[in-house]
Amino acid sequence: MAISEQFSLEGKSGGSPEVLDRVKPARMPRLPLVLNNRSFSWITDKVCGIVEEKTPLWWWIAFCCSASLAGFTAIGLTYLVSTGVGVWGLSNPTNWGWAIVNFVFWIGIGHAGTLISAILCLLKQKWRTTINRAAEAMTIFAVACAGIFPVFHIGRVWFAWWLFPIPNANAIWPNFRSPLLWDVFAVSTYATVSVLFWYVGMIPDLATVRDRAKTLFRKAAYGLMAMGWRGSNRNWSNYEMAYLLLAGLSTPLVLSVHTIVSFDFAVSLIPGWHTTIFPPYFVAGAIFSGFGMVLTLIIPLRAIYGLHDLITQYHIDCMCKITLATGTIVGYAYSMEFFIAAYGANPFEIFAFINRAFGPYAWAYFIMFSCNVLVPQLFWFKYIRERPHVVWIVSILVNVGMWFERFVIVVTSLARDFLPSSWGYYSPTLVDIFTFFGTFGFFATLFLLFVRFLPLIAVAEVKAVTPQADPHYYQGKQHG
Repeated sequence: MAISEQFSLEGKSGGSPEVLDRVKPARMPRLPLVLNNRSFSWITDKVCGIVEEKTPLWWWIAFCCSASLAGFTAIGLTYLVSTGVGVWGLSNPTNWGWAIVNFVFWIGIGHAGTLISAILCLLKQKWRTTINRAAEAMTIFAVACAGIFPVFHIGRVWFAWWLFPIPNANAIWPNFRSPLLWDVFAVSTYATVSVLFWYVGMIPDLATVRDRAKTLFRKAAYGLMAMGWRGSNRNWSNYEMAYLLLAGLSTPLVLSVHTIVSFDFAVSLIPGWHTTIFPPYFVAGAIFSGFGMVLTLIIPLRAIYGLHDLITQYHIDCMCKITLATGTIVGYAYSMEFFIAAYGANPFEIFAFINRAFGPYAWAYFIMFSCNVLVPQLFWFKYIRERPHVVWIVSILVNVGMWFERFVIVVTSLARDFLPSSWGYYSPTLVDIFTFFGTFGFFATLFLLFVRFLPLIAVAEVKAVTPQADPHYYQGKQHG
């Protein structure tokens, strides 16, 4: 019944209960998650075709560029190990520099993948099905980039195994009270569960690629990765149980991993770090930057492969709204930091935040605040959310702002500590710069390999949210 008819009946009857019981409230139709009523076979051909087609020229160009850029990281780390950490721009009192900044930045990037895959899966948000595979891959590659820095910033890489509680004759054990050691366990656990979650979700699609393969090598390779999947009831039952258990394990990791990373700062006595707002503030910022990176990757892939029917405007709209919400939380945290410092009446804390905003690094604070708080407010407007090129630019600015947030937190609190005689101005060296920007090449190389050889979209999950998956769909068509 139309809404106008409902209102006319209510007016004629005076809103009597008898009439209102007969009139069902009108509901807004749910936006389709796959446009143009695409069939199951079309979805399979579209996604698997990306893996099966001849490698396009643009992929080779992008791969060569990203691999060359990744070489800067390899050169920088080789030079670091052979020479020493003095090649970085570290000095007293700024003993932490770009290594810690980049570590926290890349860990934050990986949070959107786990959020989309695990939490939205448990909340039964069906719009996640098209973007979860790429987001999960992004998580793993971002954690791989993050894992580079803790290993190398210790200085003597050959002693990195001391971070693990390995039984030894000298009874040398790690300091379990150190937050830096908590990072080792948190990040390694996060990486392990993320890889399992990503791989288990991909098994049915790997079997589809195996069955469609035309060469013996591809059949063997994808058959090995598919682990004997046959699509039986037992296969699906075990798959769904394992996927649900991994989603449940991954959910607390979204909150715990970046909370533990924030403890690197929060449990210290440095003004500007010693605050209880850091754990929720870091988690919100990680989800914020993670969704920014998902948008940065998904929008170009959507355009290149013509995936507009699968990655719809509704998907982009949902991600923009989450980015807006988390960006607003981050802006609230910025303001609360100043309020708590003033309310606590600690002169060192007050100075740390005034120096952060108006001191020698004010330019970095301005970039951080503009990109993280002001720019995402554009997503309040539907006109902006419906312009993919504008959304893509905003997503890049979000990640720029989140890198500067970590830079501002680390450097401004250390460059001017308790002793004015030791104050200095931190500047990165070429080794710092090349090593960091090379990680983008490493990340892009891994992601390009994923796009080329593995299913970009979860075919089985997307089919489950199409109208054809509804058991009443074909009955309705027959009656129609």
